[in-house]
Amino acid sequence: MFTSEDIFSLATQIEKNGAQIYRDALAKAEDTAMILLLQWLIEEEARHVEWFATLKNKIKSSVGDSRIAEIGQAILLDTLGEMSFSLKETDFSKIQHVKDLIGVAMEFEKDKAQFFTMLQPFIEDSEAADHLKNIIAGERKHLLRMQQFIDNCEVCQD
Repeated sequence: MFTSEDIFSLATQIEKNGAQIYRDALAKAEDTAMILLLQWLIEEEARHVEWFATLKNKIKSSVGDSRIAEIGQAILLDTLGEMSFSLKETDFSKIQHVKDLIGVAMEFEKDKAQFFTMLQPFIEDSEAADHLKNIIAGERKHLLRMQQFIDNCEVCQD
């Protein structure tokens, strides 16, 4: 039902949405540690966008009719829109501690991993399924890295 190209389009849009939310938060941030963390999150989201774009360009769509593939992608992206999962409701101006910001970012990473996991049953192409598993693993690695950051961060401790 979904091709690798569809998955990479979805993943790219989700990462772009997250980066934009973090940029908006960065514009309001005053705390140095929070600014540095937001910059790192923006860089990570941008890195993911580049990674997905590179993979998307390497994968040839298995759909025979390119118009059908374009319509499918348009429907998926229209459904996704500006979705930013847990970030949408976050008022970054009220976050004053780095630990809280990391918690928000971790929720976003969890949301992304869960969303991609929910897509798995709809993937018929084995190559697309493998790529989706790698995407999910990448989001989970982010969670681990953020938890390690909290565990080792002096300014994160209450």
